[in-house]
Amino acid sequence: MYEINIRCFSNTADFQGIIARLDSIQALGINTIWLMPIHPVGQLNSVGGLGSPYSVQNYTEVNSEFGSLVDFENLVIECHNRNIAVILDWVANHTAWDNPWIANTDWYTQDGSGNIISPLGTGWNDVADLNFSNDDMRVAMIDAMEYWVNETDIDGFRCDAADMVPFDFWADANLALRGIKSDIIMLAEGARDDHFTAGFDMNYAWDFYSTLKNVFINNYSATAIFTTHFSEMSGIPEGKFKLRFTTNHDETAWDEPPVTLFNGIHGALAASVITMYLNGIPLFYNGQEVGCAVNLPLFSATPINWTLNADMQNTYQKLISFYKDYSSLKMGDITQYNNAFILAFKKTFENEESLIIVNVKNINTDFPIPAELNGSTWTDLMSGSQITLDTNMNFLPYEFKILNRNIYF
Repeated sequence: MYEINIRCFSNTADFQGIIARLDSIQALGINTIWLMPIHPVGQLNSVGGLGSPYSVQNYTEVNSEFGSLVDFENLVIECHNRNIAVILDWVANHTAWDNPWIANTDWYTQDGSGNIISPLGTGWNDVADLNFSNDDMRVAMIDAMEYWVNETDIDGFRCDAADMVPFDFWADANLALRGIKSDIIMLAEGARDDHFTAGFDMNYAWDFYSTLKNVFINNYSATAIFTTHFSEMSGIPEGKFKLRFTTNHDETAWDEPPVTLFNGIHGALAASVITMYLNGIPLFYNGQEVGCAVNLPLFSATPINWTLNADMQNTYQKLISFYKDYSSLKMGDITQYNNAFILAFKKTFENEESLIIVNVKNINTDFPIPAELNGSTWTDLMSGSQITLDTNMNFLPYEFKILNRNIYF
């Protein structure tokens, strides 16, 4: 999955600017794009600049700064022509203060004096909190979601602040949307276990992201990543997933981009290898693939410099192609090998094995090869060469190996 911040993606900051780069997105290996909200932005109590895209002024209109509805429909068509699915960012928890819905005061949460309020405890003063006890509002919300599927043939939704919206609403919405498109893609921005019961395909791996930072930056043992992975995956129904990432539009609001956060290009790539191959759904945020070192803003247009770090982009393209081409990398059963400085794990699927070894530290590190792997021969996917494992390997700072072989019983 590939998240697009439309205001930063191109010099024109519009739908046409995305269409112009779709071949590059396809070449990277992406098959699903998530567009940050495309709706008109509220002006009343705006946070400034162009306003927050998460302050939705009208659920069934397109923000004119991005183009027209026809322009958006053309974007969806061009994506589908390249076998790329399109999901929209959907803000169900709150609206802008100048959304027409505001006339229905009982559709919104109110204080003791009957005043509509912002979501409690958030500081989101540019939005008004919706009241999910109101059946009419719930019906209108689902109708608006259905509109985009029916009228523009989008493929799903990334549902903002999903933890703040009741389970039964999400269950109703998912049921209605799957009645239109059975294979719709539904991502919850949340971590509640009941999202899967409500019909979502994926939710967020925030704990994994936090642990990744602690291992790379705060001297935690590499084994902490395994602990968090198995904890997050515990109890998740078959066919459901965690979204794994090293950045997204929210994280860059307080964290540096991966190329800075993980100590350079090599660290950023090493962190991505881990997020991609530990059985989650990998997410990439626009500009990550070229090592963009700018915290991309939400409230203004700051175009990404796409001429940066072509070698890094080529590496990401290889990593994604491996994910797609080798079933063991995508979904294999995991065997972990514990080491404080090296994250090493084997993945087995049917008669295929992959071995992933990542130095998670900014120092040269020796890795004693587990006895069961001594003398085994693999293909190094990055170089295409054959490698036979001895008793020890030395890894440069943030160096990684992605090895693959067929096994026969």
